[in-house]
Amino acid sequence: MNTTHAAHTPVPDRHHAVLLGIGGYRPRRIVTNEEICRTLDSTPEWILRRSGIRTRCFAGPDETLAEMGATAAGKALADAGIAPDQVDQVLVATMSDVGGTGTGATDALAAQIARRLGIAGHGWQLGAACAGFTVGIALAAASVTTGQARNCLVVGVERMSDIVDPRDRSTAFLFSDGAGAAVVGRGTEPGIGTVVWGTDPALREAITVRKEPQHQRPVLRMQGSTVFRWAVTQLPHVVREVLDRSGLGPGDIQAFVPHQANLRITEGVAQSVGFPSDVVVARDVVDQGNASAASIPLALDRIRTSGAVREGELAVVVGFGSGLTYAGMVVRL
Repeated sequence: MNTTHAAHTPVPDRHHAVLLGIGGYRPRRIVTNEEICRTLDSTPEWILRRSGIRTRCFAGPDETLAEMGATAAGKALADAGIAPDQVDQVLVATMSDVGGTGTGATDALAAQIARRLGIAGHGWQLGAACAGFTVGIALAAASVTTGQARNCLVVGVERMSDIVDPRDRSTAFLFSDGAGAAVVGRGTEPGIGTVVWGTDPALREAITVRKEPQHQRPVLRMQGSTVFRWAVTQLPHVVREVLDRSGLGPGDIQAFVPHQANLRITEGVAQSVGFPSDVVVARDVVDQGNASAASIPLALDRIRTSGAVREGELAVVVGFGSGLTYAGMVVRL
């Protein structure tokens, strides 16, 4: 390496990255446990006891990934007071856009969303499944702090109803559709903490989307008990590391917003970490279901717009999903 040349290489100005705005979109159709049981060999009571879910949202034909993602993103931009021409990067997290499923076109989903909003910046699609939104926030924060971007739009959007087998007792009652988005931009103080992320390759087959002879489209398969055990035993360690790296304890946090996979997981992890009783714990899963990459931004949007948390308060967000991939951080709302 030419050290003389390297010494003169310009270094981008560093900035603080913060969340500037949040937005969400929930499909119009509400699906009850009773409706799920029309095709699933189960009962509404079993579903509620197993997952904590009472209802979930399924998208209609006109509620495409691109349309839902753009709607949520537009709300986040409006919330942030950011114009489309001020956005330099669009990061889209999804696991239900399998081979173009649900998009209605062959071009990248990020490009479709950007085009709908009139954004000329770069766009990328992330494949970290249910951890995709938190991975996107971490990547966006890195772009902002290093001066590579002024503002980044991070979108989590799913049509899980396209890839769920309605007769699969491990998945049919859990998953739902929707979109959530956040704007990451520059602030005067740090607003996004150090990310803790990784994978457990031993569980790489615990959640998969694959083609099967009996189905015309890719289908989601999950080893439900394996994922549940990993979440309740390993996720508390991830959350504690997130807090440690931010120099915080459970009592310094005002909200806990994990991936909305299962109410039993959420409450078990919150109890294991030792969050005080006044910490707001997101329970969006009860009437939204598991919206995969969209679950965390939808939950953030709900706890903020409901008044459960105030501007400037701190939240731990942590996602986990297929791979088995996880990512978490502290964010200032």
